[in-house]
Amino acid sequence: MFGGFNSSKLKPQLKMGVSRIQIASNKKSALLKQNMREIALMLSEDPPREEKAKIRAEALIRDDNMIEAYEILQLECELLHERIKLIEYSKLCPPDLVSVVSTLMWAAHRVDIPELLEIRKQFRAKYGKQFEEDALSNAGGVLNERVVTKLSVHPPAAYLVQTYLERICEQFEVTWSPKVKLSTNEMIEPMAAPIGYSVQVAQGTGLGSKLAPHNYAYTGSESGAPSGSIPSPMDHYHWPDEKKDNGGGGGSGGNDFAEVDIFVPSAPSGPATPTSTMASPTTGNNKDDDDHYDNNGEGHDEHNNGASGAGSSGSGGATYDDLAARFQMLKK
Repeated sequence: MFGGFNSSKLKPQLKMGVSRIQIASNKKSALLKQNMREIALMLSEDPPREEKAKIRAEALIRDDNMIEAYEILQLECELLHERIKLIEYSKLCPPDLVSVVSTLMWAAHRVDIPELLEIRKQFRAKYGKQFEEDALSNAGGVLNERVVTKLSVHPPAAYLVQTYLERICEQFEVTWSPKVKLSTNEMIEPMAAPIGYSVQVAQGTGLGSKLAPHNYAYTGSESGAPSGSIPSPMDHYHWPDEKKDNGGGGGSGGNDFAEVDIFVPSAPSGPATPTSTMASPTTGNNKDDDDHYDNNGEGHDEHNNGASGAGSSGSGGATYDDLAARFQMLKK
């Protein structure tokens, strides 16, 4: 029948599936060794890139589980290849091969082995769609539990990730201890999402070592926020020390940006007097002026600069009445 079961097609597919699984397993094994060296290098840095190493370790565990599942699927393909005659002449699936056939059909879409897809089609044509549905739904628990666990989409537990990191450090002789201690509940749960506590400060410019004292220290649990406080960006700038102003002038004595006290003289108590008239007498031999100044106990030097001194002294000096009297005397 066209499109039905054909043992001459199933047998070579089983043989090629064994070889394909072996090639895929060897390729993943080589990549795993390289990934382990990279993880060891991350943990040997100062500071260690712990969060990135945990993500790589989770991928390492998944590939390790895939290789383990590959080995089991390879054994099942070899067994069916040897019993191809029994399968061909039996109308129903032999009881001891139900788990093997069902596991291969269930894993066909979960691994990158194209031969398993053709094997699944051949067994569906041989045993019917109901047999395929029971295999995909694991009716009666017929699937290989170990294969189902290793090909599960659920992430590994956090304790398993940490155990992998510790074993890698032992193998490559790297001194490392986890910065975040896991609680009992966190050990059985999947690894928490990274929050960046292991990311170096200012790694682009290379100034992380100088800014490290300003960075907060992570002391909380892996699943929560850090308990330290995040510093202000202004903490990276060092202000000058306080200076004492020894020169007078009302210095603040604090930092350079403090407000400076400036001396402002007080306003004169009376109206301003014209300085051009008071600057010098109209005639140098005015006897009345000399007598007036002599009577008031002032010399001729004061006669030349007395008015200007009175104008600049503010409240100290001659009063307004005295200045007015002098002005009247000059007008005579």
